Amino acid sequence: MIITGLLLGAVLGFVFQRGRFCVTGAFRDLFTIRSTRWFTAFMVIVAVQSIGVFALDALGVINLEGGTFPWLGTILGGFIFGFAIILAGGCATGTYYRAGEGLVGSWFALICYIAGAAAFRFGPLAGTTDAVRSVEMQDGNLQEALGVTPWILVILLVAGVGVAVLRQLNRERQMHKVQLPALKSGISHVLTEKAWHPFVTAAIIGIIAIAAWPLSWATGREAGLGITGPSAQIGVFLGTGDMELVDWGMMLVLGLLIGSFIAAKASGEFKIRVPDAQTTVRSIIGGLGMGWGAAWAGGCTIGNAMVNTATFSFQGWTALLFMVLGTGVAAKIFIMGGGRKGATATPKLTTVS
Repeated sequence: MIITGLLLGAVLGFVFQRGRFCVTGAFRDLFTIRSTRWFTAFMVIVAVQSIGVFALDALGVINLEGGTFPWLGTILGGFIFGFAIILAGGCATGTYYRAGEGLVGSWFALICYIAGAAAFRFGPLAGTTDAVRSVEMQDGNLQEALGVTPWILVILLVAGVGVAVLRQLNRERQMHKVQLPALKSGISHVLTEKAWHPFVTAAIIGIIAIAAWPLSWATGREAGLGITGPSAQIGVFLGTGDMELVDWGMMLVLGLLIGSFIAAKASGEFKIRVPDAQTTVRSIIGGLGMGWGAAWAGGCTIGNAMVNTATFSFQGWTALLFMVLGTGVAAKIFIMGGGRKGATATPKLTTVS
């Protein structure tokens, strides 16, 4: 049954690559160009998944439990992770799919992310993770703290995201678009050539995220999408050869590489690109920082900011906030040049095919 992880991961990698869905870009754009377009798309994933996951829980397919809120590790780890993804040039998932495109800098970042996650989860630095995550609060999610049905929160989330989507679509209708001639037709054009709208890509990812829950639970792994834990397991497996570490989650992240490679080859976007020395150093430091931050926070932009937010976990929403803040600080230092003011206008010309 763990083969379903590989298949779902391949589909997810394909969608991320073809949709050019970059969570780092979504967070970064909030500060550099003051654009909420991609962040809104990110929240579409959360909203779609939230509907599905609570429906699965209501039907008894899965069983969501509250747990605790390790607030100190979540805050520190979330900020570190957000800072690191600017250096790495992508978040955990973005690093996987860009590695599949042939970006050598992402290869370095991915290797170091795996090593960092393994060290802070299972290796010599695991004690620091246990220490910061031992500082916790008892109420683990918003519905328990408020004593309300989660469906009230789902309705509010969907309504809020829906308003944001409508505002973005209204803005896009005022933009001038240039239509390039298509070189392909039919399904081939859609899958390998046509530019995917961020909101369409987000809705597809949300559906994939919903499907991950029952598929993962069927193998005994009681969780949805997750990148950091399986990546850490890869690191330990490479060092020990322990086959018990090979599970649905590990298959999922391996599928991400396969799917993104297939998408990049099919669309003509695969190319081995070697970074300069500065980018290489930043990729290495960023990869290690991602592994460190995600371990302390209990997840990355997928497990925390995308999945745990959908269940209204305090950990998920707190991690999301501090990942965004960490990204903003790093963007201010490394992209906006500290004191230099970044661009504030949203581009008026959009090219689609």
